[in-house]
Amino acid sequence: MPANAAAENILGTMGAICWTAQLIPQIWKSWRSKDTEGLSHWLVILWACSSAFLGVYAIVQNLNIPLIVQPQLFGGFSLISWSQCQYYGNKRPFKTCVIMSVSIALVLGGFEAGMVFAIRPSYNAGNFRPVQFFGIFSCVLLSAGLFPQYYEIYKHREVIGISVLFMLVDLMGGVFSDLSLAFKPKFDAVAGVTYSLVVLLDGIVILAAIILNPLARRRRR
Repeated sequence: MPANAAAENILGTMGAICWTAQLIPQIWKSWRSKDTEGLSHWLVILWACSSAFLGVYAIVQNLNIPLIVQPQLFGGFSLISWSQCQYYGNKRPFKTCVIMSVSIALVLGGFEAGMVFAIRPSYNAGNFRPVQFFGIFSCVLLSAGLFPQYYEIYKHREVIGISVLFMLVDLMGGVFSDLSLAFKPKFDAVAGVTYSLVVLLDGIVILAAIILNPLARRRRR
């Protein structure tokens, strides 16, 4: 497919918007119900950690601005959702949850900034392996985060606690981001695998909700 900077930026922006906003339905659902049962806290904390690695990958490679901003906002919203799991699920004091989340954010931010300065010289010198490691490891963390969520679905025999709208918006973010890479002069295979895995794994959760939730309602009746 021929390179098209305008298409790349438009699709990248659409993907970044989805991945910036995808956790808002989940945060709203948890706040409204005052309950996070069925939502794995490992999902959101691993996603928060992955955002630092993905941020290093995007910044060092100088990807388009939306794809650089997205990991930062994604990590912030992931920590808010994790705080809700601690507050509503583990019944920790509100002040403790805030201190824990801010501390993790500072550690992740410092790690991301330090790694950008550490590996940028080698990247500029033509050594791409360090930055590829960060891209691959972010992919590993994103994927690993969904497996504890699958256990929650297995345990409850239905999809509860997690917003299906959140999963759907997250899936669409992966689709748009994948399409944006197709219009780059050179396709970024690591980013492509990362985005495609998000689409696949989110799709499994949505499919489970479509199949299992009606069955669970019938059992309750």
